[in-house]
Amino acid sequence: MADETIADAWKDAEKLLTKGKTNGALELLRKVDPDGKEATTLRIAGQAIHMQAGKSNSNSEYRKAAKLLRDAVKMNPRDKQSNALYNQLLNEMQDKRISETVIPRLFNDGTPTPAGLFAVVAALLLVLAAVQFAQADDKFEDGEAVMRVTWTDDSGVFHDEKVTIALHRAEAPLHVENFMLLAEDGKYDNVIFHRVIGDNEQTPDFDPFMIQGGDFEYNSGSGGYAAKWYGYCNGKTTNQEGVEYTRETCQINQWTVPGEHTNGLRHGVGSLAAAHAGLNTDGSQFYIVPTGSDPCWLDGDQVQVGGGSCTEDKNKDCSSQSCHTVYGTVTDGQEHIDAIATVATQSDKPNNAVTIVSIEITEDGIIDGSPWYQFW
Repeated sequence: MADETIADAWKDAEKLLTKGKTNGALELLRKVDPDGKEATTLRIAGQAIHMQAGKSNSNSEYRKAAKLLRDAVKMNPRDKQSNALYNQLLNEMQDKRISETVIPRLFNDGTPTPAGLFAVVAALLLVLAAVQFAQADDKFEDGEAVMRVTWTDDSGVFHDEKVTIALHRAEAPLHVENFMLLAEDGKYDNVIFHRVIGDNEQTPDFDPFMIQGGDFEYNSGSGGYAAKWYGYCNGKTTNQEGVEYTRETCQINQWTVPGEHTNGLRHGVGSLAAAHAGLNTDGSQFYIVPTGSDPCWLDGDQVQVGGGSCTEDKNKDCSSQSCHTVYGTVTDGQEHIDAIATVATQSDKPNNAVTIVSIEITEDGIIDGSPWYQFW
């Protein structure tokens, strides 16, 4: 039976949940039961993360909540609250088409599932091949962002649409982290796409090219900076005297992200890439490639040879030639990017504002290898 201190903490945590203070409740639970040994701790923690998942719509959050509640039920099968919350969550996940685990469950209460029986056979075939991947980087996978954009087209029709973007964190960990931090801090909220070189009569020579935004300072293309210190001050690691820059000696509006253009990702339709003013000067600005555009000369290993075509050049000098980091791909809503690329512009700036209302991070792309009790 739990001691009085833990019991009081449970009551306080439940009060915090009624006020929507999920993080406060989780911190309290971690202090009194850091190893998650009590079923009630797991139930309340699962409820808190379920509430967070409802706001973030994150698949991983839903799965964490499900695991906590499942373990709570196993510890105390007679707890009606745990059973009710667990069943409610499973129904919600089913409606959202979210599996309870990323990998199908192989055993259910000790009994092999059909997936489990199949896995036994498959494992025998894969065991030798698995050795080849022993050194593979399993820290990151694709994250996901949902961008809400509004604009009025040339016919006067107002649009309010969402674009889903896969964020390739394994290939571009610094850029994806920077993008996520800026988005979560609200830096992109109500920022415009200040530069559109697309499919319209004002840009006949670049039909189409890209749409660019992310300047949360000036909305003009002259501002924006990295979300945290990555060791580069406007593309440099040292000053003119050769003294290494630090976060204290570099003004925050000069913080930049080093290029990750050698990650193997190339520009294509729907590519999300970092805009910059030179090598290692990537900040907050980005661009997205519309359908019909193939800016291959912006890749880190390709150079233009004429007529818009490119050839591979592994020795491309990125200090004097354009090398841009691709770190995302549109997975849903490319038609909206294409529509934005058709709006009328003056000096590449849309006549009617194209506004990023918000960017919501729905998957962080971090593979959670933590023990079960660290989920919460």
